Amino acid sequence: MDQPDVQQDHQHDEHHDETYNPWSIVNLVFHHLADAGLHPILGGGGGSGDPGIPAAQLLAALGIQPAPEGNRQVSRDVKQHLAEIRTAVFGES
Repeated sequence: MDQPDVQQDHQHDEHHDETYNPWSIVNLVFHHLADAGLHPILGGGGGSGDPGIPAAQLLAALGIQPAPEGNRQVSRDVKQHLAEIRTAVFGES
């Protein structure tokens, strides 16, 4: 009988709080298509006209939580860096 992969479960827990802004995906794909010589149009081709919705669905399908604030890890790192600067400049803790 196969036993669960503990390392894989741990990795899943580590990535559980990963977030990303769906509009960053839209921007990436839009520019990729344009660089390939295509002419993407936001809201074109029927549907809801809002590419953020399917982009959010794609992120969710990949196990990443769609969030308007973007990548939570980057935000956390920026806050930590700013706290270090405050401590160095003002001597606060």
